[in-house]
Amino acid sequence: MAIGVDDGTGADRLDRLPVRPIHRRLVVLVGIGLFFDLYELFLAGTITGVLRQQLRLSTYELSAILGSAFAGQFLGALIIGRLSDVLGRRTMFMINIGVYSLFTLLGALSPNVWFLMATRLLAGLGIGAEMTVSDTYLSEVMPAPVRGRMIAIAYTIGFCAVPTVSLLAHWLVPLSPLGIDGWRWLFVIGGLGAALVFVVRRAMPESPLWSAQRGATVNGCDRPDSPAPADPRARLPRPDFTAIVRAPHTGRTLLFSAVMILQVFGYYGFGTLAVLVLQHKGFQVVNSLGYLTLTYLGYPLGSLLSIPLMERIERKYLVLISTAAMALFGLIFGFATAVGVIVTAGVLFTLASNVFSNALHTYLPESFPTAVRGTAAGATYSLSKLSTAIQPFLLLPLLDAHGPGAVFTLITAALVVMIALVAVWGPRTGRAELSAP
Repeated sequence: MAIGVDDGTGADRLDRLPVRPIHRRLVVLVGIGLFFDLYELFLAGTITGVLRQQLRLSTYELSAILGSAFAGQFLGALIIGRLSDVLGRRTMFMINIGVYSLFTLLGALSPNVWFLMATRLLAGLGIGAEMTVSDTYLSEVMPAPVRGRMIAIAYTIGFCAVPTVSLLAHWLVPLSPLGIDGWRWLFVIGGLGAALVFVVRRAMPESPLWSAQRGATVNGCDRPDSPAPADPRARLPRPDFTAIVRAPHTGRTLLFSAVMILQVFGYYGFGTLAVLVLQHKGFQVVNSLGYLTLTYLGYPLGSLLSIPLMERIERKYLVLISTAAMALFGLIFGFATAVGVIVTAGVLFTLASNVFSNALHTYLPESFPTAVRGTAAGATYSLSKLSTAIQPFLLLPLLDAHGPGAVFTLITAALVVMIALVAVWGPRTGRAELSAP
């Protein structure tokens, strides 16, 4: 069923527009921002070993550094997601990428563990917000018939960062160019890249749906190359934060809160534990760069695979199918003993997980109206960061005590519960108009 109707804010006109050059430019601009966001997310796991060695970190200090980043991401998704409804999508795009760039560059200069921890916390504010603001913005500027495909293309650009950071780390970590530790250069590359994104994003227009909902036209909204016109007559009251837990949004907020908590067991659980699971099985192949590169290549390839599927399969059903595939390949990965089967299942899991990821990143903002879209997306997505931070304390002891089979049985159980929730209560949203009230 459709989730919105033309309310005079330009949603109906936006959905009738053909894809213009500006739509493609916006996809690229959002995609390169996601590139550095994902670069940062996967950088932490890649260099934990060298950080421990060069900064002489204890297990507690290393955990604190990783935890500080997740804490920052939780706050960033929650606060900046909300502010995108109040101050605008474009404004928060600039703030979140600027915050990330500044504190990542400062992190490269860290003289001790406490300074690094503080910069990771503050950089996390920007990192945590990038995906939620990207999802909200693209869902509002793209015509409905191509919305899912365009979001998938942006994420495919972004996920190219995963093999990139792996190869850069393999090259730079053993070196000290200009007498500076290689891991510090990895931070510099991320910070300077984000600074470049900050500069080029200044030309981005504001979301026409958000602008019309606020009763204002945006610069350039009536130009032929704008994403869609806005209607300044359609000013609506600004809801407060609690609107997402009041009718008519209560059910959707509860559903996606549960989905975000459960999905990380599959998506991030695999990424966090794959190396440890294979070590537990006794296979030294896990330590090879070839295996890591193969696994990391699955991220952009899975994202690429999602592009032709996004507009052919209803978003709800694509989430369900890809989640079921994750559960199946995860079980095979957990119980298999032959290297070939393990590696194949791991790659297939990664492919399925990024079809799932792109479908979910489209599905979430489509399920809420413009007035609370950023707040709802940010608040529910922020819970995935808390779940990710808690997850190792549940899964690592289970792995040590009962082995990989038990771990992936628990992961599968979480995914099955998520499938049931979405199947029963998940809305159908594909190719529907976005609603503004």
